Amino acid sequence: MSIRGKLFRKSLSGVAVLGVAALALTACTTAGSTAPNTDAAASGGTVTVAVVNDFTSFNNQTPQSNLDTNGQVGYLMGSYGSAFSYIDKDFKIVHEKKFGTFEKTSDDPQTVTYTLNPENKWSDGEPVTADDMVLSWATQAGYYNSSTTDEATGEVTTGTTYFEIAASTAGLDTTAFPTVSDDNLSMTLVYGTPYVDWELVNPIGQPAHIVAKKAGLSSAADLTALLKGLPKGDPANPAAPDPTLKAAADFVNTGYDVTAFPTDPDLLVSSGPMVPTGWTPGQSFTMERNKYYVGGMIPKIDKIVLRVIPDANAQVTALQNGEVDIINPQASADTLTALENTGADVLTGDQVSYDHLDLNFGAPVFADLSVRQAFLKTIPRQQILDSIVTPVNPDAKVLNSQIWVPANEPYADSVANNGSSDYAEVDIEGAKKLLAGATPTISILYNTKNPNRVDEFQAIQESATKAGFNIVDKGSPDWASLLAGGDYDASIFGWISPGVGSAGISQIFSTDGGGNYSRYTGTNADAIATQTTLDPDELVKIEKRMDKQMFTDAYGLPMFQLPGVFGVAKRVSGVEYMGNQTGPFWNFWEWSVSK
Repeated sequence: MSIRGKLFRKSLSGVAVLGVAALALTACTTAGSTAPNTDAAASGGTVTVAVVNDFTSFNNQTPQSNLDTNGQVGYLMGSYGSAFSYIDKDFKIVHEKKFGTFEKTSDDPQTVTYTLNPENKWSDGEPVTADDMVLSWATQAGYYNSSTTDEATGEVTTGTTYFEIAASTAGLDTTAFPTVSDDNLSMTLVYGTPYVDWELVNPIGQPAHIVAKKAGLSSAADLTALLKGLPKGDPANPAAPDPTLKAAADFVNTGYDVTAFPTDPDLLVSSGPMVPTGWTPGQSFTMERNKYYVGGMIPKIDKIVLRVIPDANAQVTALQNGEVDIINPQASADTLTALENTGADVLTGDQVSYDHLDLNFGAPVFADLSVRQAFLKTIPRQQILDSIVTPVNPDAKVLNSQIWVPANEPYADSVANNGSSDYAEVDIEGAKKLLAGATPTISILYNTKNPNRVDEFQAIQESATKAGFNIVDKGSPDWASLLAGGDYDASIFGWISPGVGSAGISQIFSTDGGGNYSRYTGTNADAIATQTTLDPDELVKIEKRMDKQMFTDAYGLPMFQLPGVFGVAKRVSGVEYMGNQTGPFWNFWEWSVSK
């Protein structure tokens, strides 16, 4: 898998992918394996799926909520990634034509038209219209933003940022407001420059009639009229913020974040196959069929329950006891052995994810390149790999690229030239020489609920201390919500990708990318260029240049690609292995339960 071309998401479980999803783990893997279909005609019933992390938001597209469980709930609700298309187990984009169709009608200028099925309705009975697509476009494209940000802190210094998204707006530059058809069922976008990932733009997110209501407007049409009447944002000459659009954006940005099951039914409105019906925080999240859904992903089962079980061993026990039907635990040799002893179906394969250590360029301690280099020289990556991944995949190697994994053709050449060899082995004496007697204090943020992350932190702490660093434990179970704040010097976490596209490059490595928690600016121009470069050879050149620049700047270190495993109870059929961010949910509409 390539880091490039992925819409990356943080994984609280530590299944990491910076857009790097290796498509070729070899040890104990059967990529694309499937649970036997023992009762294809079965329908109805409930499937319970273990998840590592609790739910936090009905909008998983913001920097603070772009998490795996939120994304899986969003997938079931049809928002951002499962309305007009989805990614199959072979990492191909499948058009979901019953919900709506989309096609590129021109290359010069690049023009894409989306057309909805007129029978589509939201789960509250309101029709899905072009107003909803216009809102989604406004949310994703950053068209109205007039903000300028401080490169060092990421803070807005002038102008206004309306919709805050975890992804990047790079490449989504449209020349003007979309064209909407007279029947309000089609939307046409004309791009200012070619956008390489146009096929991944899925223009259904929050319901426009709900957002309009929260902004004090009477209808979705009024919201569209407001958007149409406002000019494109101009950072060079920012206008005063529009109060109504600001109210709408504020609701989209934070109004969907929750700590308990909402008493406001507006937060539960879904355009997809499932609708939320219950949530006990820290325990389980329940979804049931959306009776209004008419697309092509109508589930055979009636209900899906997401059961929160952070510990891998506890997930295996719950599967064995019949408390859950599907688990996707953090893979380890012990987990695989325990799973094989349950009698359940065991599906294994590669994950489009990787673990990494990132340095915070906004932290004063890392203003000095020599300190960054010294710290990276202490990271015991081989030791960490041997303790976490090698028992599952004996052929696993330390990852030496921020852009690719070994399965990608450019990986070997990039690694030979990107400077990663400077950190091939732990070099305590080299680190001491760079520090010249200094004893910097480094605080590290990580997920204390993830055993792998705890092990990684402890190994780094022990090694770095030998060179004179004072390592402060900033681990937290709420680490994900703390990433954007920057109150730490380094972080250990993971990215997980859908496995297609290149949008993750600009999301993470451009200055204003929603996933640029490192506040790194060294690859900004190249990261943006990856979204408008259609020549594959030129794209590889840009990415190789970025890969090298990040090692030159001591950006951080990639650690390893993760293996994956599903355990599936015999009563459930139709589950197929998928190593991207949707995990086992990717084909939930094909699941069935035996009577």
